[in-house]
Amino acid sequence: MEEYEGVEDTLFIPLTGRVYVSKKFPEYFFDEKALEMENLIKNKQIENKSSEYTMLANVARSYNLDEMAQKFIDKHDKCNIVNLGVGLETSYYRIDRKNSLFFEVDLPEVIELRKKYFEVAENEKFIKGDLFKLEWCDELDTNLPTLMIVAGVFQYFHEEDILDFIGNVKKIFRNAELIFDATNKFGIKYCNLYVKRTGNKSALMYFYIEDANEFSKKANCQLIECRGFYKDAIKILNKKLGLYAKIAMKIADKRDNAMILHLKI
Repeated sequence: MEEYEGVEDTLFIPLTGRVYVSKKFPEYFFDEKALEMENLIKNKQIENKSSEYTMLANVARSYNLDEMAQKFIDKHDKCNIVNLGVGLETSYYRIDRKNSLFFEVDLPEVIELRKKYFEVAENEKFIKGDLFKLEWCDELDTNLPTLMIVAGVFQYFHEEDILDFIGNVKKIFRNAELIFDATNKFGIKYCNLYVKRTGNKSALMYFYIEDANEFSKKANCQLIECRGFYKDAIKILNKKLGLYAKIAMKIADKRDNAMILHLKI
């Protein structure tokens, strides 16, 4: 059986989740582009080792990030949307893009894989690069309002790496915001166990946040919002969710086991 190894290979986990939820819970989240890519998921170990809750966790992140990105786009006449560590993310096809410019950034081997399955649109650009090295900033107008989206990436690094990244982008952009997902210490342990169960034993996670306000102070940023993953999922899918999934979602939101931070850079 094919094994997934390394951080890059974790991009198949969220894709599997988007396919699963689009089929089972389309009233909550439907991703037509992900369904078109279902044939890429060669290893059934991800789905076999995942619960309804873990499948929904990946999608709830996308659901909330989409909503936050849409608000940013609606607020500005023209803006940049930068997906850092984009992987096989399909948010470009789910969002009303209007006059926004999309920049999809990831490591060279991931962008090469992405090019096989995605056409580059007129208002979109694929960029090969390390998000921490910031060469990708040269590819866009840093004077425009810019929203940076980092989904499922920061966890694989350490807090000092994240704080250095934020400090460096603060020096480059005039009007920028950052949204990213994080877990607390308990959540990061759970995530590491889950990724290992899916067959990937080499992509350990390190970064977690116990207090969103304290982290924003460390980063010298304004905390615009910190939200849990599951409020809308519970509301929309209440009667269709299994008991374990429903309880796990409520506990996760209550204890900040999974959250999305929105910072003004």
